[in-house]
Amino acid sequence: MQGLQKPRLERAIGVIYLPQTERVSHYFQARLPEQFDAIIHFDETRAVEPLERTPRWDRGEAPETFPMGV
Repeated sequence: MQGLQKPRLERAIGVIYLPQTERVSHYFQARLPEQFDAIIHFDETRAVEPLERTPRWDRGEAPETFPMGV
């Protein structure tokens, strides 16, 4: 746990993305052992897929909506 005592950048959840201020408005300094009781790291992940595939899912990616989709 000693290596985790160093303050690290943590990305805030639920922020409205603003590219001009991303670094100062989306991240904060955190010490993981002071914030969490346990930490799990997954080295490999994959996208979530629906339990029931519908035609809407099979059409593929949604169009880019930034900045109008916020």
